[in-house]
Amino acid sequence: MLRALLSGLGWRKGIWGCAFSSWQPHQPPAGLSATEVVSHWTVVFEEKGIPEARESSEYIVAHVLGAKTFQSLRPALRTQPLTPWQLQCIQELSSYRLQRMPVQYILGEWDFQGLNLKMAPPVFIPRPETEELVEWVLEEVTQGPRVVGAEGGPLILEVGCGSGAISLSLLSRLPQRVGGGPWSPSLVSEHPASHVPLFLGQSRVTAVDKGEAAICLTHENAQRLRLQDRIQIVPFDVTLVESWAHLLPWGPVDLVVSNPPYVFHRDMENLAPEILRYEDPVALDGGEEGMDIITHILALAPQLLKDSGIFLEVDPRHPELVGSWLQSQPDLPLSLVAVRRDFCGRPRFLHIRRSGPQRGSPVDAWPGRQPARVPG
Repeated sequence: MLRALLSGLGWRKGIWGCAFSSWQPHQPPAGLSATEVVSHWTVVFEEKGIPEARESSEYIVAHVLGAKTFQSLRPALRTQPLTPWQLQCIQELSSYRLQRMPVQYILGEWDFQGLNLKMAPPVFIPRPETEELVEWVLEEVTQGPRVVGAEGGPLILEVGCGSGAISLSLLSRLPQRVGGGPWSPSLVSEHPASHVPLFLGQSRVTAVDKGEAAICLTHENAQRLRLQDRIQIVPFDVTLVESWAHLLPWGPVDLVVSNPPYVFHRDMENLAPEILRYEDPVALDGGEEGMDIITHILALAPQLLKDSGIFLEVDPRHPELVGSWLQSQPDLPLSLVAVRRDFCGRPRFLHIRRSGPQRGSPVDAWPGRQPARVPG
């Protein structure tokens, strides 16, 4: 039903196509400038209780004018009258914001860690907090020599890839090959069982998700960023344990990273309409205590990991719950070694590692810079 809704508006390659239609409610008068149209729709959104009304209006107007942000528009574009076609496009997109569609879906794209990713419902929209998870993994890779293998880059497994934001961000910032320089056919080998090309000296990712839409979107984003040769994208349900061996055509992984479904089931009904109406609930609902997928990942990780560990984004209530769960699993060789807070000061990220000779309290690490908030 939602796909029909989108195709009726003219979705083409992640950009909304607009067609003229008869007058609609809230339509601004002709001859307004971009600044005036932003003000017009800000008032409409505020009257209708749309969150982040001005930001939503600015993103929509900027998108129609070919810019990412309103602030990046040339002054002349902000003040000159908009064409009837531009006004109609803004009208169409704003009508979907009035239905509480997230801005990311309306625009069909969003930036994450400096990468422009295609966005499409119902695939989970990456949040600003998750950029901090990526930064923490990068710190571990660059500062911890155990993570970087002899071939020059880590092998990473992402569970629940969604749009591919985490995997592709890591690949874009981790080594492409030993010593840098252009790609060479001499760096390629072939895995006999899976026929997956191995690029020696490169960081590589296996990304899994149970959702077909997520798998397709990760494929598309990998191709548009030209990272498809370094990522294996596998449709897979993490709760099905019998087939995990086929996730390892590139060998045991150095890191597992995941932003799993972690919302407590009782909290699902309190989520914003932007989330409840458009995002896949399977990517959000973590069960009674938000731990269903987390415990599956932890139980299976020792079979997949070489030595380093697991990086998770979780609910602020989860550090204590995860620590208690690990203590209740004496045969599971894992320890919670660090907790990092998000830019709002909430314990949000966990680093879990194979148990060493000493078990101590997890380190409470505070983050660095604060990412900007985004609407939707």
